[in-house]
Amino acid sequence: MHAVSLGVTYERTIQALADIGFDISRGQFVSIVGPSGCGKSTLLRLIAGLVTPTTGELSVAGTSPSVARRTATRLSFVFQDATLLPWRSVRDNVCLPLEFNHTPHSQREKLVAGVLSMVGLADFAARYPNELSGGMRMRVSLARALVTEPELLLLDEPFGALDDITRQTLNEELMNLWSARRWTGIFVTHNIAEAVYLSERILVMSPRPGRIVADLPIPLPMPRSPELRSQADFARITGEVAACLRRTSR
Repeated sequence: MHAVSLGVTYERTIQALADIGFDISRGQFVSIVGPSGCGKSTLLRLIAGLVTPTTGELSVAGTSPSVARRTATRLSFVFQDATLLPWRSVRDNVCLPLEFNHTPHSQREKLVAGVLSMVGLADFAARYPNELSGGMRMRVSLARALVTEPELLLLDEPFGALDDITRQTLNEELMNLWSARRWTGIFVTHNIAEAVYLSERILVMSPRPGRIVADLPIPLPMPRSPELRSQADFARITGEVAACLRRTSR
């Protein structure tokens, strides 16, 4: 993935992003942090091909994001809200992308069962969203994104509304899933500790118009265990990222 001088202006006057540039290699997990309103979600939607840049160039898998989404790479998007269909069971919600992709019926059951087992929901396949906790609904949303075996997974603050214990548990599960599959992951979050725990790199954005003002490597071995959060190196790196974010927000 490659971006050069990327910018987005809405209604000809509201500049959301300016002069964005980055390279993300296949299989990397990268987080994006920055102050509210800096354009983090807009950047994620650019990568997904849901927003068209006003200036600059962006390529995903060697082609434009919209073409990549349709033809060149499998892409999935996880939003902050689980966005489950309340009239469909867990199994049927997860199956939805396979239906859209016209995956043969003979393959759907196996794929859905496998991904539900992966996220710890095998025993809840017949339940409905209103029967699940917030954390479980996010697991369903994650399973739905993973059932197509994506090469690129975009996550827009998926755990932002959850309590800290549930968030940490899902961080650990997401780390395990990435370690097993090694898709490219781009994760938007306001939580600096979450970004440090999950990421190989963190892109720090400035206030609007959003620019990438720092590209910080996270020199901690992957995959990461829950015990990492209590170690001195983790606290030090988290503090460094927080300090960088404070400087950019002034």
